[in-house]
Amino acid sequence: MLTPLRQFPFLALFVTTTVLTPCLTLRQAAEQAHMLLGAAVRPSLFSEAAYSATLAREYNMVEPEDAMKWWVVRRNAGTFDFRAGDEVVHFAQAHGMKVRGHCLVWDRDNPEWLAQGNFTPTQLSQLLREHITTVMKHYAGQVFAWDVVNEALDDNGGVKDSLWYNHPGMGLSEKGTGYVEQAFRWAHEADPQALLFYNEAEGEGLNRKSDAVYALVKDFKRRGVPIDGVGLQLHISQLDLDTAAIAANIARLTALGVKVHITELDVSLPLDSSGVARRDDLLRQADLYRGVVGACLQSSGCTAIQTWGFTDKYSWIGSHSHGTRGAPLPFDPAYKPKPAYDAVLEELSKKRDRH
Repeated sequence: MLTPLRQFPFLALFVTTTVLTPCLTLRQAAEQAHMLLGAAVRPSLFSEAAYSATLAREYNMVEPEDAMKWWVVRRNAGTFDFRAGDEVVHFAQAHGMKVRGHCLVWDRDNPEWLAQGNFTPTQLSQLLREHITTVMKHYAGQVFAWDVVNEALDDNGGVKDSLWYNHPGMGLSEKGTGYVEQAFRWAHEADPQALLFYNEAEGEGLNRKSDAVYALVKDFKRRGVPIDGVGLQLHISQLDLDTAAIAANIARLTALGVKVHITELDVSLPLDSSGVARRDDLLRQADLYRGVVGACLQSSGCTAIQTWGFTDKYSWIGSHSHGTRGAPLPFDPAYKPKPAYDAVLEELSKKRDRH
């Protein structure tokens, strides 16, 4: 016969406490580990209760996917529209979160009036300076860090052909990364308190592109160009990532005196005809999340980890791959935590426990 718990009130208290004590959230674990943990967001989704509640509960940093890009902020040459970006800032302020700005200079996602405007180099230079100055002054004191220039390099580490570099460019193509440097100088003038990042894709490990990023940062630091950090995107599509190489790359960058942020992390998986990922792949995905977070946490200069979205329900991967790949984020479409969530939580908790 089982003994009623009421005869042992201390046991009843123990059982009740064990059941009712909430588990640690990602946000709590990140804050205890003195880390920023963020997600790229779409302000149009803030009205969805599960989206906004999960975001506020689990993250202490946000970045707009599109709301601060040229095509949203400046749909025509004479008007700046900050409404969507302001929604992101207001959400963050209401929930005690920091905001990363993304992005001021890119060869893509530019409005047609700019991309097809046939501007002279002098006109382009004036337009970019005006844009950087206006946007950064609007968000001064509200956005703590900016991706000033996004994806300026090609796979071999050369400067990529682009509107800003040489089509027609700003008159600085003979100076290699000269337009990148100029953008950072203008950004610092506009908001001296903001942290200024160079953000790049597929240069996370050790390869030609990451060597070029390292050389760019080393050159800028030597000559006093105001650069504060490097963003490593980490859109992962293969399940055999060399996380040791990522850790080595982070270590060499931070040794130059800059911060590193993981800025666009996701790990896409193949889907079956029903749009479902294999359980084994979800576990391998979790291992990759664990490895990337662990690589960042090895360096005190790696101070933020951000995923590109947070729920599979709204990931860009599905439309980009025409439904053949997906499930890349820590939460499933119903906002249920996946093995990747647990992996991130475990790694953050390890750092907390070491302090």
